[in-house]
Amino acid sequence: MPVDDATQDVTSATSEVWSNHVPVPGTPEGFTARTTYPTNPDGVEVMLERWQADTEEPPHSHPGDDMTVVVEGRMSVQFYRKEARSLVRDGESIFLGKGDVGYIRAGRVHEAKYIEACRLVYVHNGAFAFHLADAKVGSAG
Repeated sequence: MPVDDATQDVTSATSEVWSNHVPVPGTPEGFTARTTYPTNPDGVEVMLERWQADTEEPPHSHPGDDMTVVVEGRMSVQFYRKEARSLVRDGESIFLGKGDVGYIRAGRVHEAKYIEACRLVYVHNGAFAFHLADAKVGSAG
């Protein structure tokens, strides 16, 4: 999915993570589920992640929308936009703590820093991949 500045704001109402839910036979009415990839080609990949305090992920993107639920700890996410051959900060860092949920649109370049040790539930729309940004952080030009 190409990145479009008009679609950068993502919520549970707009994220592809919440699409393709189907009723499950033998369950109560009102319940739907989305099973995991690759068993379901329209599914999601789910990871339980643990990160040590004071670690970080460099600027990168993923091919699908993602959702992170912070079970324990504190982290920050910084978004970037590409200008010329550089990555430029796009807004202020977002801080997430226990119980917070963060969404990131497919293709959006971001970095994550783990301020405290973190336990996360990570959900990725479709097959997961980690793509390092092809530009360095700096001023444009």
